[in-house]
Amino acid sequence: MTLPERKPLLLLALPSYDADEPEDVYVAMANGEWHGNRLAPDSADDLASALAAVADAAQETVTELLWQAWPLCAEHGLGMHPRDGDEQLSWWCAGERSSGGPAHIHAAVGALDAPVRRPRSDVNRAYPR
Repeated sequence: MTLPERKPLLLLALPSYDADEPEDVYVAMANGEWHGNRLAPDSADDLASALAAVADAAQETVTELLWQAWPLCAEHGLGMHPRDGDEQLSWWCAGERSSGGPAHIHAAVGALDAPVRRPRSDVNRAYPR
């Protein structure tokens, strides 16, 4: 949903190099490309760990293959990072709030439900004509 011009990311399972080991699982683009390390097999033992591992792997794949920060905070245009807080994994933005407050939670991981784009004025400022 946060990459509307692209097909959804997917989990890609590949055979392990060691026949006695489970498959290696990666977060990949729809075309099967991925970047980074496989998901740790023991991350599946705990739902919170699995969600954190998938969020980190998704961010690494998108950032490295598309050369863009992802996901972006709609308020600041900054890349966000997964962080544990208030008993749920959330996407955090380091940008200051207009009220002078510090970093803030943008959305729970898995709840980024709308395309996030930089406001038009920020794009014009960053790329003068």
